[in-house]
Amino acid sequence: MEVEEEKEAFPSNNDCLAEGKCDGQILKEINSEPTESFDVQNSLPEGKKEFVAPAVGMEFESYDDAYNYYNCYAKEAGFRVRVKNSWFKRNSREKYGAVLCCSSQGFKRIKDVNRLRKETRTGCPAMIRMRVVDSKRWRVLEVTHEHNHLLGAKIYKSVKKMGSGARSKLQSSSDAEVRKIKLYRALVIDAVGNGTPNCNATGGRKFSDHPHQLNLRKGDSQAIYNYLCRLQLTNPNFFYLMDFTDEGCLRNVFWVDSRCRASCGYFGDVIYVDNTCMSNRYETPLVALVGVNHHGQTVLLGCGLLAGETVESYTWLFKAWLTCVSGQYPQTIITDRCKALQTAIAEVFPKSNHRFSLSLIMKRVPEKLGGLRNYDAIRKTFVKAVFETLKVIEFEAAWGFMIQHFGVTDHEWLRSLYEDRARWAPVYLKDTFFAGLSASRPGENLSPFFDKYVHKQTPLKEFLDKYELALQKKHKEETLADIESRNSSPKLRTRCSFELQLSKLYTREIFKRFQFEVEEMYSCFSTTQLHVDGPIIIFLVKERVLAEGNRREIRDYEVLYNRSASEVRCICSCFNFYGYLCRHALCVLNFNGVEEVPSKYILSRCKKDYKRFYVPDQGSYNVDSIDHMQWFNQLYRSALQVVEEGAISLDHYKVALQAFEDSLNRVHVVEEKQD
Repeated sequence: MEVEEEKEAFPSNNDCLAEGKCDGQILKEINSEPTESFDVQNSLPEGKKEFVAPAVGMEFESYDDAYNYYNCYAKEAGFRVRVKNSWFKRNSREKYGAVLCCSSQGFKRIKDVNRLRKETRTGCPAMIRMRVVDSKRWRVLEVTHEHNHLLGAKIYKSVKKMGSGARSKLQSSSDAEVRKIKLYRALVIDAVGNGTPNCNATGGRKFSDHPHQLNLRKGDSQAIYNYLCRLQLTNPNFFYLMDFTDEGCLRNVFWVDSRCRASCGYFGDVIYVDNTCMSNRYETPLVALVGVNHHGQTVLLGCGLLAGETVESYTWLFKAWLTCVSGQYPQTIITDRCKALQTAIAEVFPKSNHRFSLSLIMKRVPEKLGGLRNYDAIRKTFVKAVFETLKVIEFEAAWGFMIQHFGVTDHEWLRSLYEDRARWAPVYLKDTFFAGLSASRPGENLSPFFDKYVHKQTPLKEFLDKYELALQKKHKEETLADIESRNSSPKLRTRCSFELQLSKLYTREIFKRFQFEVEEMYSCFSTTQLHVDGPIIIFLVKERVLAEGNRREIRDYEVLYNRSASEVRCICSCFNFYGYLCRHALCVLNFNGVEEVPSKYILSRCKKDYKRFYVPDQGSYNVDSIDHMQWFNQLYRSALQVVEEGAISLDHYKVALQAFEDSLNRVHVVEEKQD
């Protein structure tokens, strides 16, 4: 039942601000749980007040709360509010829907045109539409912000029409120190002011003005609010945390959508902290946590907007991520050479292997060494020391030669690099698992995750739009790779049993990389025993490699083999760097009559069916009998596998949907038995 209403702001005592004043309120999130309420504190200086604008997804405990909120917003914006429509249940006359609009909405009726009263209606489209949802709260379903007329002074003409009693009640309410508007499942943040110490919004991004708060342009706070609010409503497992200063200013933000959160469970063992935007002073202060999937593609594991490159901000970011993944430490973390990052990781991830990105170090070689005399010769010597040495003693000798021969003993960057060598030089990292994120071969590169989507001048609001485009592209690539790996058989190029074995197990891309190692076995022309110690044998494998100037040279690789333990380890450490065995290890296995790669060297994260059979953080067998949140999390993870599989094709979708319906019916049977 619909009722047309012509009600201005504050028409009765029921619509007055009975709980306090609304001037200059800040709404800020205390907790992301949907059952929490948010306190609204009157903490802004006079003259810098702006009420957070309404947005789709906001929820209120009652109609009065929603109405009062829109009134407060309207007062700050400079327009009056009218109830355009209301919907009531037929029997109980309980209100279940409403449209609040600007008082200039619509036009005068024909019979009123000749009245002397001045025409104030302009057909203004500004409005909000809301209704009661299943949670018994009022949710905003539609919002139009645009007005087609000038906004007047921030005062309600309708207040003048109020009786003395109502006006007195409103005045006493305005003197209250704190008012609560209960917003559920809605992120509301500080979106106030312009250039004051108590606000985030500034005319442009400045890194030194407010090092302890997020520096935002005007409108960025609202963009963050709209984006996260929408994600929270559309992503069932969306996770976010926000960090505020004591003054109520936004300092740091972290979020993970449902697909990325699932990737954390599958591929969170090795993480690359992409702080390109921070270190290069981009307009968007972004930090991305990146992993690598079973196709060798980079996947997003979380995003943060930080106040600065400080220990405090990075520590907060890593703790937020750790909360999201239920305390599962990554095995390896790769970062830029940054003292703040180093300190934060040591505090939050003390059990993880922290390594520096060799890719970023190599990118800085021209910048750091380009001004030196004999730069080309220095660079070649540097590259050779880094990529061609297999033993620590060889690296030390090559580095020492470079320093002495070119007279760069006092070069600060080279000196600091040498001090940190155990965190970045491949020769020191052979026991660290990288899953392909090591970039330990010449020419390999770790590109920023949002490369081609974000440049130095990209505004935050534009990035939030491009964020979803980037993720959609990445998800599509992963889905297509899944389909290709499962529905096609790769062409074999040799008669090697290793190639046939892993063509049935590896994803297409990982198999292509392994297949190259199988083919290159033919460049290894000699496998001989060097040393025997019980079951352990050290082999020497000679390989012809292509060197500078297209000339061939012979290199020696030592390989440890233990038949009793089915263990094979090459000095090149390809398995730890990339996740599959190298040509040298395969030669030793073949030399000893082994026809299949041992199972310990076939990583589950490289298999085409990895996500089908692996449930992250499996805890279904140790379920707490009273922990409902644990039940929910485990059920969600299990259901997510069905969703992943069901999205592959229409047939998969139909089967998955039927399975969900069958499961729900069985759950209902249990419920009926309990009743």
